[in-house]
Amino acid sequence: MKNIPKEFLWGGSSSAYQIEGAWNEDGKGVSIQDLEEPMFISLKHPDKTDFKIASDHYHHWKEDIALMTEMGFKSYRFSISWPRIYPTGLEETPNSKGIKFYHNLIDELIKHNIEPIVTIYHFDMPIKLSEMGGWNNRDVVVPAYVKYAKTLFEEFKTKVNYWQTINELNLNILFEHILNKLENGVDDGTSKYQAFHNANIAQALAIKQLRKISNTAKIGVAPNITYVYPKTCKPEDVLAADNANILRNWAHIDIFTKGEYDPILLNYWKENNYNVEILPGDMELFKSINIDFIAFNYYSSTTVSAPVKDSEFKKGDQKWAFNIENMFQIASNEFLEKTKYSTMDPIGFRLTSRALHTRYNLPIIITENGLSARDILTDDFKIHDDYRIKYLRSHIEQIPLIINDGVELFGYNLWSAIDLVSTHEGFQKRYGLVYVNREEKDLKRYKKDSFYWYKKVIASNGDDIK
Repeated sequence: MKNIPKEFLWGGSSSAYQIEGAWNEDGKGVSIQDLEEPMFISLKHPDKTDFKIASDHYHHWKEDIALMTEMGFKSYRFSISWPRIYPTGLEETPNSKGIKFYHNLIDELIKHNIEPIVTIYHFDMPIKLSEMGGWNNRDVVVPAYVKYAKTLFEEFKTKVNYWQTINELNLNILFEHILNKLENGVDDGTSKYQAFHNANIAQALAIKQLRKISNTAKIGVAPNITYVYPKTCKPEDVLAADNANILRNWAHIDIFTKGEYDPILLNYWKENNYNVEILPGDMELFKSINIDFIAFNYYSSTTVSAPVKDSEFKKGDQKWAFNIENMFQIASNEFLEKTKYSTMDPIGFRLTSRALHTRYNLPIIITENGLSARDILTDDFKIHDDYRIKYLRSHIEQIPLIINDGVELFGYNLWSAIDLVSTHEGFQKRYGLVYVNREEKDLKRYKKDSFYWYKKVIASNGDDIK
């Protein structure tokens, strides 16, 4: 059995709009998240927290980094807020106060020997760009993203060694498209996949910019990847699983490793009359670039069965269940342990890592993996989250097995370092190892039991996970 390398990047993750707050301070512009009515509010959820304050990391960043340092973090994966750098996305020069904030944050990380891993875009486009069409406005938004990325590369070229282009573009496209079609009867596939292609162009152009600016920095994509099982060994279910793996996973990486879209994806577009405009030179652009690693977010595996017509599809007990005619439909898996919000499949974590290695043979890093729960702050200011420790332990114990399988896994950044706002259920649904007291609105930080457990895991380099 191979050991976990000493230089392994143990750490945690966050995203700007879910943790920073300070939505209108120091020149920051409005993002699509700031004025969005979060789902948990629209559903009349008792938690009224929005993204304007979030965890107030903008004012607590030194304290938060001190907590990461105490845990022994070797890395911290976070995103930079696009409108904090370019308030509308259209400015010629960046917001100096936004630049300064991230210099201070990154300097503090480096001071404590924590490797900054930066996501360029994590769902917080300046609202002005969204009003102009978002990713569907190729002529405006793609150059705006490339300008923004170039600014980050130039500003932090001596400080940041690892970059990620866009967080979970695959789920953003797939889920919004299919759920809208099932719930509203509107098939906006052409629009969604045009946005997908345009965002891929933006990522490819950003990669080319980084190559001009730095000879050492590495860059990769950041999809949510999960191995897809067939519901049964019936050939129709196995075919559905293969379709799902392509549409959900591989099509979002192939373009940056093979320089082409998978034929199954192209056939899917053609059969559904999704007219995605691919301009002359686009495919040559993809073939001219390469990524250095794959960052992926993993929470649980997915199971599918043969599809039915949308009119015959029944959602069942799965919150995000959906059907794609002639491709696949989401199915339950009775062999997996259920958590409050999902299922737990650590072996699927190993299988996903193997599949990525087999298909791409690139280094990989885990940038999200964690358990959400309704944590309780006791009267003596403790948080006993043994359920989170159980989930994390079951996945971390797979890491030496994954490495022994030949996978070049170089880091594990759990979601999340500090409690942050869940897009769907606010602070009622927590992921962090540090509790942020939003109920009393004092924003005090309290260490959960998982904080002390993860500190022990890192100190032992994964040997002590009891």
